[in-house]
Amino acid sequence: MSITAQMVKELRESTGAGMMDAKKALVETNGDMEAAVDWLRTKGLAKAAKKADRLAAEGLVGVAVAGTRGVAVEINSETDFVGKNASFQELLHNVTKTAIRCENVEALREADLNGQPVHIVIAEAVATIGENLSLRRMAILDGEHVASYVHNAAADGMGKIGVLVAITGANAAFAKQVAMHVAATNPLALNEAALDPVIVERELAVQTSKALEENAASAKPKPEAVIQNNIIPGRMKKFLAENTLMGQAFVINPDLTVEEAAKEAGVTITGFVRMACGEGIEKKEEDFAAEVAKMVQG
Repeated sequence: MSITAQMVKELRESTGAGMMDAKKALVETNGDMEAAVDWLRTKGLAKAAKKADRLAAEGLVGVAVAGTRGVAVEINSETDFVGKNASFQELLHNVTKTAIRCENVEALREADLNGQPVHIVIAEAVATIGENLSLRRMAILDGEHVASYVHNAAADGMGKIGVLVAITGANAAFAKQVAMHVAATNPLALNEAALDPVIVERELAVQTSKALEENAASAKPKPEAVIQNNIIPGRMKKFLAENTLMGQAFVINPDLTVEEAAKEAGVTITGFVRMACGEGIEKKEEDFAAEVAKMVQG
């Protein structure tokens, strides 16, 4: 497979690796972007490996809580200006409230909103607002108590990041703090048991290869038993602590993990949702000259 300059650029932006290292990683993995990220991490050349850092789209996320249920809804737009539009904000508010009684985004599209299906209401808003709009997704969280938080709020209950946290126990203030923590740290799962096994296996493969290569290059290599029984498990323990909500250091009090803080607060965290506007959508970028040329050509 031919390695293009754009592929090298994307890999550099997502990992912080140098140009030649990024190119070599793509050559070694035959252009497989995920494998190239792992290759760079194995060699210790990736400064970051989060695809989300280079993904973006416009619009807003809305959150709402009613009783023991919380919902988060994302509606995308073409430009960031629409997020400041009062008509768009009212649309998102109404759609999010409607989502409370729906079980998935397909049901939400067909749900009644002021006498019309939601998808028709959105289609009519396109003509009013002047941009293409898309109801992309929704998430539901049920629990004894559900708290919500919006980061970078554009209006009440909507912003660029929406979070829901469910707890058992009467401590609404703590639940709100945990929601703020989730917005800041973006954990992959509630705890180790909830982590995707594929992610764990992939991380184990990376850490194993990295530890073995480092040991082979060391002037004083350690016995393989030390690598397998101490170093690799230690690195995996750190990975789990950094990427599971219960294992993370609590941003409000870093001396405690979230799990420890929850025990002190007398609650049990049963689930969370974090929805960031545009995550997973790769935004098409064009340079200014190309954009002008396209406009001139009509």
